[in-house]
Amino acid sequence: MTDNHDRGLQFDLATLIGRRRALSLLGGAGLTLVACAPSTTTATSTTTTGSSTTTTTADGSPLEAIPEETAGPYPGDGSNGPNALTQSGIVRSDIRSSFGSSTRTAEGVQLTIDLTVKKEDGSAFAGAAVYLWHCDINGDYSMYSDRVKDENFLRGVQEADSSGRLEFVSVFPGAYSGRWPHIHFEVYPSLAEATRAGNKITTSQLALPETTCKEVYGTTGYTQSVRNMSRTSLEQDMVFRDGVDEQMATMSGNAQSGYTASLTFAVQG
Repeated sequence: MTDNHDRGLQFDLATLIGRRRALSLLGGAGLTLVACAPSTTTATSTTTTGSSTTTTTADGSPLEAIPEETAGPYPGDGSNGPNALTQSGIVRSDIRSSFGSSTRTAEGVQLTIDLTVKKEDGSAFAGAAVYLWHCDINGDYSMYSDRVKDENFLRGVQEADSSGRLEFVSVFPGAYSGRWPHIHFEVYPSLAEATRAGNKITTSQLALPETTCKEVYGTTGYTQSVRNMSRTSLEQDMVFRDGVDEQMATMSGNAQSGYTASLTFAVQG
């Protein structure tokens, strides 16, 4: 089996053209995707009234929802075969080990993923559920790739608290050919909706900063990632090349004690 790892224009075109940032389609003998310039970062302000907190941009306008992205060929949400969402044990914060018939633990530098989900009006999306998944140190996806087809590690669901915050403990994903290092996630309106693989609000991806990736890929086990990352860039990446302002994680920590990737983002709802 040859893994395609999120590549293939025909597979992803339908999702990519739905992004909020402009992508132009040029006709003729074939279709060419043209990336627009990255948008600039917009300042925000936060106002607290009683128990309600609202975040808006500097001019008082609502937040922009995180761009919709392809789930890729390995979502494990039942859309193309394997379904982790309906399995007992999928609701967990620590996603490093498989659950069910296997207890194998994924190798790699520890990575805590700290997410805060907002609505477009800036208020916290309390009770929203996030299903998150990513590849392992070798660039393989559990439930799909030959080496880890019988595993379900590096997949999990968490429910946002009253402030819209949730957290996963994982390992830093490897880099595979053709893609910038990233993490996939889907947002559901509730935990119940997520665990029945119901209607999701959005599907997107989190990008990992180059400096941190190079630090991690200099450690044991990530040799292949060094080579793969050298062959791509954010400007070439099929998902992030039109800008990553709302998707780039803020990092803290180090390779010895582990890193934390933080992202606050808005969704429709």
